[in-house]
Amino acid sequence: MGTAPTKAELLYQRLRGDILAGRHRPGQRLRYAELCERYGTSMGVLREGLLRLAEQGLVEGEAQQGFHVVSLSAEDLAELTDARVELETVALRHALADGDVEWESRLLAAHHRLARSSLVESGDPDRMSDTWVEQHAAFHAALLDGCANRRLKAIAASLRESAELYRRWSLPLGDDRERDIAA
Repeated sequence: MGTAPTKAELLYQRLRGDILAGRHRPGQRLRYAELCERYGTSMGVLREGLLRLAEQGLVEGEAQQGFHVVSLSAEDLAELTDARVELETVALRHALADGDVEWESRLLAAHHRLARSSLVESGDPDRMSDTWVEQHAAFHAALLDGCANRRLKAIAASLRESAELYRRWSLPLGDDRERDIAA
């Protein structure tokens, strides 16, 4: 039987969700008093959540200045995309060589689930659906899962996590609503 999530865990999940949904904008300063009021929490719980978010690269802290949401940049996205393409191509090449029929079956099933998930949250077109985000991550993990090299897979997963900010912020901040993501 699992334990109930702590106040800090619940706050972390809500704040992370709001950052990924673009409700806290890139570069935006995160003021303690406003956040405590908005989320109905204490300063200690808020600080714990912000420190976890900083570990994940979603927020940055500055001495005597507090925290702010990380900024986006075209240069960072280009470098991140380039690194992912290079590394994931190598990992996928290994997966194709190492993978078996069970891997192929898991990959097809993951794609099937992703293709049948709605991209946006019903009632909130600026927020990617949690189900779609989970299925998208599962598909990309399944794609590389056939690769026997654990280090390649770990680095690829780390780069993919770094790209999550850009992916999630592409809806509320982007203007390309007609993009065919499935293609």
